[in-house]
Amino acid sequence: MALANGVLVHGPTAWACAVRTAGGELKVASSPKGFRAAEVEQPFIRGAARLAEVMLLLPQVRRALPEARLPFERPRVLATMLGSAVAARAVKASRLRPFAQELLAGALSLAPAALALRGTDVAAYHGAEHISIGSYEHGERREKEHERCGTHMVGPLLLSSAIGGTLAAKAPEHLRGPARLAAQIGALGVATELFSWMVRHPENAVSRALAMPGHELQHRLATEEPSPEQLEVAEAALAACLELEHGAARRN
Repeated sequence: MALANGVLVHGPTAWACAVRTAGGELKVASSPKGFRAAEVEQPFIRGAARLAEVMLLLPQVRRALPEARLPFERPRVLATMLGSAVAARAVKASRLRPFAQELLAGALSLAPAALALRGTDVAAYHGAEHISIGSYEHGERREKEHERCGTHMVGPLLLSSAIGGTLAAKAPEHLRGPARLAAQIGALGVATELFSWMVRHPENAVSRALAMPGHELQHRLATEEPSPEQLEVAEAALAACLELEHGAARRN
């Protein structure tokens, strides 16, 4: 995960975060994970488990490294989140077909994420994250875009959320709220399984079509070329995480 001033890297059993402070100092914190989503192997449940893992991880990161600045903390991003929620509500009250309403509302919800990445150091740190991890995985210098970036889940998540929202809208009015919640949780599970399939079958035509929205987001908005100082931060986070992961592997 790219931050506004650094990079958070997490593996199956550990996490590490490195940031560059306003004074130019490089700070690193790392720790084993308490809850490990990698141990949840049940299909359609592991997506929600991974989301829960991140939600539990972020407060731990902030306690260990108070200098870390999350990309969604800026007032402009919070204002965009409010605006996109209002726009999505207006779309759902329109005369569009239910599926079109859900699909457009889902696309509007991406605006805060795009704003959080574009025009700040977040996009450069995102690029640094990809270069450091990709270079480690492939054993050679890689580019600022990565084939397993979470942006590639945009297509599967938009599609599954739209289908789930359309079905939930057919529920009796007094059950519509719980139905929508269940649909969103289910959509996350379906999107996670689709993403896993896409990683295993990158040349499949359906896989390429589902990956296209996320690829364009990653290519045009979500990543920028990092500076050497930003790349140093990403590599420090990766090294600290790998040190803990390798230590856990030796103990096991």
